[in-house]
Amino acid sequence: MTATHDHPLDTHLTDEGAQEMAPRPVAGGVEVLREVGSVLRMSEAEAALAPDDGETTIINMGPQHPSTHGVLRLMLELDGETVLRTKPVIGYLHTGMEKTGESLTYLQGGTNVTRMDYASPIFNELAFCLAAEQLLGLELPPRAVWIRMLLSELNRLTSHFLFLATNGMDLGSTSMMIYGWREREEGLRILEMITGLRMNHNFIRIGGTAADLPDGWQERLDTYLTSIPERLEEYETLMTHQPIWRERLQGVGTISAEEALALGATGPILRSTGYAWDLRRDLPYLAYDDVDFDVIVGSYGDSFDRYAIRLNEVRESMRILRQCIDRMPEGDYRLQDKKVTPPPRARIDESMEALIHHFKIFTEGFKVPEGEAYAAVESPRGELGVYLASDGSSKPYRMRVRGPSFFNLQVLPHIMHGGLIADAVANISSVDPIMGEVDR
Repeated sequence: MTATHDHPLDTHLTDEGAQEMAPRPVAGGVEVLREVGSVLRMSEAEAALAPDDGETTIINMGPQHPSTHGVLRLMLELDGETVLRTKPVIGYLHTGMEKTGESLTYLQGGTNVTRMDYASPIFNELAFCLAAEQLLGLELPPRAVWIRMLLSELNRLTSHFLFLATNGMDLGSTSMMIYGWREREEGLRILEMITGLRMNHNFIRIGGTAADLPDGWQERLDTYLTSIPERLEEYETLMTHQPIWRERLQGVGTISAEEALALGATGPILRSTGYAWDLRRDLPYLAYDDVDFDVIVGSYGDSFDRYAIRLNEVRESMRILRQCIDRMPEGDYRLQDKKVTPPPRARIDESMEALIHHFKIFTEGFKVPEGEAYAAVESPRGELGVYLASDGSSKPYRMRVRGPSFFNLQVLPHIMHGGLIADAVANISSVDPIMGEVDR
C-alpha cells in the first residue's frame, strides 16, 4: 500500500476546479491530474496501468446518480472503461449536526443525532446516550438495557435488508429490491409499534427509553422472525447461487486487512478481509456479553464477501432477538432518577411539583458534570462513536461523531483502482454508505 494519494475525502476542489482538471505528461509518460492548487501524484501501481499516450477521461459519477446511495460524487479518471483513480467528493448535505448538537440540551440531542444515519437511527441515539450516561455516572435497569439491545438488533435487520434490496437493484436484480423492501417494511412496522415512528425515533433517552414495550410485542416479533429464514433461502437462490451474481462480485473490489485498518474501515468491510473485529464481542456494551452470537468474517475482502457477511449477520441478529424475547427482564424501562427522568404523564395532572419538574427538564434540561466521554457501538456499517465534552451546563460543550460511513468511503479509491466502470456501482454498493452520516 502506498501513501502517495491525496486524502480521498479532500473536498477542497470546487466545480470550477473540476472543469480545469486535465491530464498532463510527466517523466516516463506517466499521467497525473492537474488540480487547482495541488497535484495528484500516481503510485507505481497506478503508473503501470496508465496509458502511454496520455488519453484519459475525467468524469463525474454523481452526486445525482441513483447508485451513489445519496449525494455522493465520485471523480473518476478512466482509460477507456478502466478506472485509474477515484476521488470521493462529499459535503452536499452539510447538515452540521455536530455543531447543532452543541446548542441543544442533552434531552434534545436525541432528535438531532437520530437523523445522521437515517437507515439505522437507533444506533445514533444509543451512542449519544451511552456517552452522556458515562458523564452522569448512571447505571440503567436491566430491562432498559435489554430493550435497547432488542431495538438495536431489530434496526440492524432493517438496515441490512435495505442493503440487500439496493445492492440487488444496483446489480440488476430488480426482484431483490422488492423482496428486501418487503422484509424491511415489516421490521419498520414493529419499530413503529414500539417507538411510535418508523424512523428517526428519539426513543432511546438518557436514563433508559421513552416508554416500555407495548403489549403483544413478543408475538409480533416472533411472527416476523419466523417468516425470515425461508425468505433468506430464497435470497440465496436468487443471488448467492446465481452464476451471474457471483461473477459480478467475486474478486471485485478487493482490499486487504492491512489496508482496511490503515484507512480506518470497520464493520463488514473490515470483517470481509478476515479480521474478526466486532464491538459487540470485543468491547461489549449493553448485554451483548450475556447473549450467544457469532462474528461473521470473510476471506477475500471482495464485494461478494461484504454482501455475504451482511446476509449472514441477519441470521445472527435473529439469534439475539430470539434471546431477547425469551430473556427480557421484568422491571422498569428507565431510571427513576428525578435529575434526568421526567415524571409520569398522569402525575402532571395531579401534582404541581410534578408539573414544575416536567417543565424544567424540558425547557432547561439537566446539568451534566464536567468531563469528557466517548462511547462506541457496532452499527450496521461499523464503529459509530460519539465524543462529548461537558463544561457542567445542560448542553454539550463539544460533540464529535465518528461516523463509520465517513471512514469507509476512504476505501473506494483502493477497491476501484484498476477495475471497470461497470464494477464501480458494485463497489459503492458494497461499502453501503449513508450520506446523512458522512455529511453530518
